[in-house]
Amino acid sequence: MTERKPPGVAFESWVDKQIREAEARGDFAALPGRGKPLPHDDGAAYDELWWVKRKLAREGVSVLSPTLALRKEAEDVAAAAADAPSERMARRLVTELNEKIRVALRNPPPGPPLGLRPFDVEEVARGWRKRHGAEGADGP
Repeated sequence: MTERKPPGVAFESWVDKQIREAEARGDFAALPGRGKPLPHDDGAAYDELWWVKRKLAREGVSVLSPTLALRKEAEDVAAAAADAPSERMARRLVTELNEKIRVALRNPPPGPPLGLRPFDVEEVARGWRKRHGAEGADGP
């Protein structure tokens, strides 16, 4: 819709006209879920922003501040490094995360304090070897 509301026309009638014209063109005919009730969880308490949250999740948008997102990534990387298929992969994951942490420490992003420091790659590698035994250890 590129047209602007003309002066002197009531807003409601202008919007109604736009909707009526779009319906006549068939703009709403092929919408997903047409004719079906809106999905909802009967057991959950009503949340008036349910559709916003669903849209953000579908689009993969994060609502975390950069520092909180990096904290979450650190948790995920620590778990991924522990379950990595090789020691080399565990080291690579932690090394890449450490670089992000160092950048955030040099140039603090907005939000709460980071509260992280770079991981000790050797300590992560020792933990990986302990959990996985000597097999698959491929060193630094």
